[in-house]
Amino acid sequence: MQKGLRKVLIITYYWPPGGGAGVQRWLKFVKYLRDYGWEPVVYTPEDGEMPVIDPSLEKDVPPGITILKQPIWEPYNSYKKFIGQKKGEKINTGFLTENKKPKRAEKLAVWIRGNFFIPDARKFWVKPSIKFLLSWLRENKVDAIVSTGPPHSMHLIAMGLKDKLGLPWLADFRDPWTNIDFYPELMLTAASDRKHHRLEKEVLTKADRVLSIGNKMSEELADILGNEKEKFSTISNGYDTDDLQSGSGLVMDKKFSLAHIGTLVRSRNPEALWKVLAALVKENKTFAEDLEIKLVGKVDIQVMQSIENNHLLPFLNKIEYLPHADVIRAQQQSQVLLLLVNDTKNAGGILTGKFYEYLSAQRPVICVGPEKGEIVDAFKETNCGKISGFRDEITLRNNILGYYKSFKEGTLVSTSVNIEKYSRKELTRELALLLDSMR
Repeated sequence: MQKGLRKVLIITYYWPPGGGAGVQRWLKFVKYLRDYGWEPVVYTPEDGEMPVIDPSLEKDVPPGITILKQPIWEPYNSYKKFIGQKKGEKINTGFLTENKKPKRAEKLAVWIRGNFFIPDARKFWVKPSIKFLLSWLRENKVDAIVSTGPPHSMHLIAMGLKDKLGLPWLADFRDPWTNIDFYPELMLTAASDRKHHRLEKEVLTKADRVLSIGNKMSEELADILGNEKEKFSTISNGYDTDDLQSGSGLVMDKKFSLAHIGTLVRSRNPEALWKVLAALVKENKTFAEDLEIKLVGKVDIQVMQSIENNHLLPFLNKIEYLPHADVIRAQQQSQVLLLLVNDTKNAGGILTGKFYEYLSAQRPVICVGPEKGEIVDAFKETNCGKISGFRDEITLRNNILGYYKSFKEGTLVSTSVNIEKYSRKELTRELALLLDSMR
């Protein structure tokens, strides 16, 4: 530890060698916090159930930082046995399923999950964590505590420490709690719904500051309290310039590749896109010869069925999970990047972490999403690409053909601007200022 740095305890479930979007935000904050006067101490499970494993991310962990790990018991082995899943198989996030027909046991398991594991399946780690950290904190002084969720059990750990020690506490929301898009699918009883809302409000009330990744989410969280809007702040996700591949080593895709990078759940299934592409390949032989639909990551069975129903399987290049460094390269090599927003009631407030890494890739972006909201504002601010509504096939067709024309002419380039403020280092500077204000 460098002398003169203040210490912040960061409670996070997701941490390398775990991979995926849940790891990125706080891994990158931790990477740069020392530059702005804060020494991070990370508390994370020793053996958590990670959807994906990506050891390559461990290179971003700063040397010499304290990482506290404690065993966690989670009911996932029982859950897997209950639904007929093998012990070693990973559990998908966001209600993604790769099975053609969910079993009755899976539906029952979702009901059990929503009503018995509140706020989530990591609830059993809360009390042991509070006990362990109280003991550790008696011997090790910190100046602030951060919890990041989901899983929102991390906030309950921090709340327990706040109750006992009164340390400044920042609660970070990477996703909403009761306003998350799949919340209605949990099949909650009235009592369970009330408990989720009660715990959410208690966290928001007791935290000294509340942070989220988007202005809309911050407003929605603030509305729960009603009269304490000044405690809510926004620091978006971003991109790390260290991750970018050098231009000299990049070879662009030969075909007109439309690439989606990351998990593609059913609520993001772009039916309009598949219909437009199906019509274009039928009308235009040259377009059909050039087209490549590149999907990198887990894909829900409903998305695959839509692709098959539109006779687009011959154009599909489906790639399983890639290490983060390879993901960055795949983005930079693609001709056009696809940003697909969840078609849900809270779509206007969604601005995924993928958006910022797409910016860093410096490739044109086509978005299928809401016609107003944070994503629309972000596209206008950065001029990173073209956007169409969920069911606006005419605009989407014109957007695709416009980029295809540039591809054929050899002039398909990114025209994005104003992206520097989304660098992970700059965002960490904002975080440090927020932590400073809590002293």
